[in-house]
Amino acid sequence: MNVPSELKYSDKHEWAKIEADVATIGITDFAQSQLGDIVFVDIQTEGESLDKDDIFGAIEAVKTVADAFMPIAGEVIEVNPELEAAPERVNKDPYGAGWMIKIKISNPDEVADLMDAEAYEQYIS
Repeated sequence: MNVPSELKYSDKHEWAKIEADVATIGITDFAQSQLGDIVFVDIQTEGESLDKDDIFGAIEAVKTVADAFMPIAGEVIEVNPELEAAPERVNKDPYGAGWMIKIKISNPDEVADLMDAEAYEQYIS
């Protein structure tokens, strides 16, 4: 299982790449592997301010639909435009081309509540 050390992780299997006051967010390699082949990503929250654990979108796989949760609070400032035409990017490259949203972090203290790679690896094992 791929768990990049430079990212932070939530207990709902989202990752966050923190760069100053912006976080890029997606689902983990573990999460995409559990979902299976992703066929649709629905994110309608651009421009909205959401709290930690709020739902920011939905991920539809062949056999199931899963919600995507905010790992930290913030305003959704960008949605990955490539996912509408190519949702399989989440399966192929969950930490790169498969990113889902970018947020302006509203509560930087929440970053400390996220797991590092080592803790996340233990969490999923």
